[in-house]
Amino acid sequence: MGVPVKENLELQSRKGLRVSDILVTVLVSLVFGIVYHFWGSVYSLLKPFQADELLYGMWFAAATLAFLLIRKPGVAIIAELAAAHVEVLFGSGWGLTLLMYGLIQGLGAELVFAAFRYRNYSVWVAAAAGAVAALGSMVLDFYYSYTDDLESWLFIAKYGMRILSGAVIAGLLMVLLAKALERTGVTALLRPASSKDYEALDDPRHG
Repeated sequence: MGVPVKENLELQSRKGLRVSDILVTVLVSLVFGIVYHFWGSVYSLLKPFQADELLYGMWFAAATLAFLLIRKPGVAIIAELAAAHVEVLFGSGWGLTLLMYGLIQGLGAELVFAAFRYRNYSVWVAAAAGAVAALGSMVLDFYYSYTDDLESWLFIAKYGMRILSGAVIAGLLMVLLAKALERTGVTALLRPASSKDYEALDDPRHG
């Protein structure tokens, strides 16, 4: 009798975003939108040393953390775009440009998670998502001509640091944060049942 229950749970786990998933994504986006708004001041501290790009990865973190918590398609792009909206509401002067960055950065992270069929939550995949989000921001910098005056060595240094920052801050650090939240038991409320849960249901000792 365990098979029908297992199949039913598997079917539920494959469904799209639930209302609770969206609410958690919005909450993550709200927090990061506020962080993004004030992160510019922290970012500026390293500008005189030409090392400000080492902090740029924070602007990709909403996408990776939201996915690591909820582990469903669409979460990364929704979280990053929503966080950009929050930042705009807090008075950012970048307006629609900022929303475009949120969209492309979130899409970059989303594509990495999709490449692994949304089933790999390792630090390497999260780091890759952060790095590709950085590449997405670089593409928009090209589009808006923010790179026109950069010499070759400075271009390589600038975006090399940004990609590294995306991998470390949006990747490694968000994995550590997600694991810290896991220890509190919060994430168990956000995710569908795992294969271990199915096996436990089929175990006659639990029936």
